[in-house]
Amino acid sequence: MSAHQVGHDPEKDLSPSLPPNQTPTQPGFFSNGEIESPAKDITVLHWDGPNDPANPYNWSKTRKWLVTAAALTGTLIVPLNGTSIAVAARAINERFDVTDTATFANSYWTITSWSVGGAVFVIGFLPLMEDIGVRVGYLIFYVFFILMIIPQALAQNFATLIITRFLSGGCVAMLANTVASVIPDVWATDEARSVPVGLYILTYLAGNTLGPPVFAGVIQNIGDWRWIFYIQLIVYGAFFPFFWILIKETRGDVILRRRASKLRKATGKPIYTQAELESPPMVRRLLKSMSRPAYLLATEPVLFASTCWSAFSFGTVFLFTQSVEAVFTELYGWDEYSVGYVQGAVVIGEILGWVATLYSSHLYLKSAARNTEMPGKPIPEARLYVSTPASFLGIVGGMFIYAWTSYPDIPWIAPAIALALVGFGIQVVVSAVADYITDAYAASDYAGSAIGAVAAGENTVAGFLPLAAASMYTNLGFQWASSLLAFIALLLSFAPVLFILKGRWFRERSPFMLSGGRLTRGKVAEQEREQEGGGG
Repeated sequence: MSAHQVGHDPEKDLSPSLPPNQTPTQPGFFSNGEIESPAKDITVLHWDGPNDPANPYNWSKTRKWLVTAAALTGTLIVPLNGTSIAVAARAINERFDVTDTATFANSYWTITSWSVGGAVFVIGFLPLMEDIGVRVGYLIFYVFFILMIIPQALAQNFATLIITRFLSGGCVAMLANTVASVIPDVWATDEARSVPVGLYILTYLAGNTLGPPVFAGVIQNIGDWRWIFYIQLIVYGAFFPFFWILIKETRGDVILRRRASKLRKATGKPIYTQAELESPPMVRRLLKSMSRPAYLLATEPVLFASTCWSAFSFGTVFLFTQSVEAVFTELYGWDEYSVGYVQGAVVIGEILGWVATLYSSHLYLKSAARNTEMPGKPIPEARLYVSTPASFLGIVGGMFIYAWTSYPDIPWIAPAIALALVGFGIQVVVSAVADYITDAYAASDYAGSAIGAVAAGENTVAGFLPLAAASMYTNLGFQWASSLLAFIALLLSFAPVLFILKGRWFRERSPFMLSGGRLTRGKVAEQEREQEGGGG
């Protein structure tokens, strides 16, 4: 994912950020932002009142949108590195003596390593961003990302491509998740976040999908696959000053921590933020980051099913880099670069899907009026109302149409329209899962781990699912290979139906999900202590 730390930043539950007009509840809150601490010698620093201009929630809308727009721009362009290499598979195979057989595409290992790098980095290194902050973290990973493209452009063997793309894929995952945290950092309410969150999912999916159509012209007009990476170096280098200027620090706890550090140096007094006092050591956080997602996947059926549903949908974007080439080159005799252009149909569908997510947000907010479980708050399962038909009609229906229009006597526009339908479903499903899991686990410190599990699952499936494409389309034929994918999508599409009908029942039986307001931080802390010894 990846693509999904949005809406509510679960690792910021102890952050001192406050929405406008919300005053802190701790006793002893002073106008200068200091709070009396139970420890006699320590002063806890907070915001200078609810209107502190340094609090990102209090920034002007113009400033919020400038930072958000810069973040979204980065989310759109950096994933291009992932799938752009697909249009050069044949040229790279010839250069490095790599063989693609009828049942296995060895050339795809360059994309698999990229996706797996994303899964590893999200699970292993995301807690680092809490310490170094959004701005510094983004710029560090962005520079390292550019440095990893240089050996991709100059690679003299296939192993160099695989290793450096593992690292660049990891950087992209970190950049995307860093950017995702900007949205809940600056937009205080669900209503305010609805458009930015939808745009974030759209730009991330579109960035992964646009690689082949954007760089197909390199193979068509230049003919040298290395120029795919030369152009990326030029583009990413040109955008660095843009990000340097516009990406600001948005994490409230980091801003306050730096303020506290300055006060300690100026006064010599022990002034700290609440997050500093309560944050566990880095090693402990890294261990939790790596163990919690696996624990939740094994014990939370809602998370497991949602991860499978979203991961399959996201993996389909990468699967098309293989299946579309097989279908359009054999049926219509298209050149390899021409196949890259037709994948633009998926992006068109994703844009239409984004419009549907806006309506989904409307239904979610409207559900608060009829919530008998927690009156006045939206129903978490309302996030799934639009995604359910979108999954059945878009992904399942589109895949069946794609399957049974794959004949040489049927115009190419028919399967292309089917690709757009699938793109529509992917956008709505991935957005819905990110929002639903965030909302359902918002009451516990496990929300970040739940989203991390989804993101890791998406990257893993995106890396390995397409490896089966050559075998499926060779052994089953175009029609039945795509139909098999449609049947898998059909099975997974029943998961949200079950959650809509029985979501409250699942939440009431989970120690980590939001249900009737009964889940408190104290209960979560108790659960956490109980799981410490068991790797939870």
